[in-house]
Amino acid sequence: MPELPEVEIVRQSLLKNIKGKKINKVLVRNRNLRFKLEASFEKKLKNKFISNIKRFSKYLIIELENKSFCIVHLGMSGTIHIIKNKKKDLPTNASFYNSPNLPKNHNHVEFYFKNIKLIYNDPRRFGYFQFFSDFNNLKKKFKSYGPEPFNKKFNSKYLISYFRKKDKNIKNFLLDQNFVSGIGNIYASEILYLSKINPLLPAKYLKKNQCKDIVINSRKILQNAIRKGGSTIRDFKNTKGDQGNFQKEFKVYGRDKQKCKRFSCSGTINKITQSNRSTFLCEICQKY
Repeated sequence: MPELPEVEIVRQSLLKNIKGKKINKVLVRNRNLRFKLEASFEKKLKNKFISNIKRFSKYLIIELENKSFCIVHLGMSGTIHIIKNKKKDLPTNASFYNSPNLPKNHNHVEFYFKNIKLIYNDPRRFGYFQFFSDFNNLKKKFKSYGPEPFNKKFNSKYLISYFRKKDKNIKNFLLDQNFVSGIGNIYASEILYLSKINPLLPAKYLKKNQCKDIVINSRKILQNAIRKGGSTIRDFKNTKGDQGNFQKEFKVYGRDKQKCKRFSCSGTINKITQSNRSTFLCEICQKY
C-alpha cells in the first residue's frame, strides 16, 4: 500500500502536470470502487479548473477553482498514470507501485485535460474518490484523524498525554490514524528501529526521551523517504525518470535473519507478526 511518502510523490507529480488546467472531460468506466462513485461525479468536475493539489495523510486533495474538493485514496493497489503522448515505451506511473506503464485492465476513471490525460488504475478496487462541495465538509472528513508527523502538534507532550495508561503496543499506535496520520507498516518498523524501541512495548511504559525520539525519527524517516522518491520493491522509474530508492536504505524492513546494520551491534533482524502485519526488529538494539 502506498504510504505518506509515496502519496506525496504522486502529489508533486500532479502539481507539476495539472495545476491550473481545466478538466475537459471525466470518463468513469467502473463506479464500483471501495465506495461507489456518485452518478453526478463527472458533472461536478467537468470544466472545472484545478487550483491546487494538496495532501493529508495518505489522501490526495484536488482543490477546484470554486473551492470544492475531490479527494483520492489509492487504497491497496491504486496508481495514477499520466499520459502525455502515444509513446508506449515511456513510464506513465506517477509513483512507483505496480506497473510503470499503463496496464490494459482495471483503468476505472479517466480525466482529460488539454494535451494530457490522467488514468486511475486499481486492480483490487480498494481506492476511491470522494467529492466535497466546500472546505467545511472536507474538514469533517478528517475530524477524527490525528496530526501528521510533520505537524507541530505531533510532539513529545502529545505522545506522553496520549499514551497515559494505555496498554496497546507502540507499533500499533504508529499505525493508528486516530493517533497519527500517514505512517504505514514499513515506516513504523524503521522509525522504531532508529529509536531503539521494541515494537511490542506497551505505550504507557514509554519514557519522555523515547517519545521525543519517536517524534524526531518519524519526521527524519519520512522526509528522507520523500527525498529518495519513496519506496518500491520493484525497480522501475516514474514519469520523471526517477526511481524510488528509499528501500535501499531499509535498516530492518524485509531483512529477516540478516545482520543488524547498526555500528557495533551483533544482533540479527527478526520478523514477527503484529495484528496480521509483518514487523521487523533487532533482537539486541530493540530488546524489550
